[in-house]
Amino acid sequence: MDRAAVERLTGHTISDLSLYERALTHRSLLRTDPQAIRESNERLEYLGDSILGMVVAEHIFRKFHDRDEGFLTRLRAKLVNKKALAASASFLNLGEIILMSEAIASTTGRTSESILSDAFEAIIGAIYLDLGMDAARVFIERTVLGRVNLLDLANQKDNYKSHLLEYAQARAWSQPTYRVKAESGPSHDKIFTVEVFLTDRMLGEGTAKNKKDAEQLAASEALRSLTATDQDTE
Repeated sequence: MDRAAVERLTGHTISDLSLYERALTHRSLLRTDPQAIRESNERLEYLGDSILGMVVAEHIFRKFHDRDEGFLTRLRAKLVNKKALAASASFLNLGEIILMSEAIASTTGRTSESILSDAFEAIIGAIYLDLGMDAARVFIERTVLGRVNLLDLANQKDNYKSHLLEYAQARAWSQPTYRVKAESGPSHDKIFTVEVFLTDRMLGEGTAKNKKDAEQLAASEALRSLTATDQDTE
């Protein structure tokens, strides 16, 4: 793997090139050539996902200091969902350099939201291990937080309930059902926790100051869980 290309990608002078090679290795390559690469990017993706979530959460917590948890949760979900991260990966032309099997590459591998977003998170994990938290933060600020107007994004209405319903209908599943798990607080300032069930499984939970927002948060969590499961088939 070309060091200069990785440094252009990350915006940093790197130290351990092997970390980035691992971050850009899709597991399909191991199936076809198990001796070529010892490890795919899945562990680095796990680490990068945690770092990304923390950096984004802290940034919007400080920027929107007067907004409640529900607002912050919805905004974070818009910034770190697979579609958004795949867009950041495409901005970096990441799909062109991900190492994957010829079979995956010849279909939709280089444009797959799941593959792109996973590699993007793995790159964050590699930067953190190689250069530390400050470098990872700078990368996230440049490629995620700096590419969008956060206030405009926050004001966009995403109907996660509709997305979840479409997901279920595409697979001929029963419709999602929502159930209030808990209510707390005085009558004028209640907090609702709602669970969403699909195919008899509880797949998401959301907490907000009204039932509609709690349902949207629960649906968003369910979609994250389902798309994470979907990636295992790629």
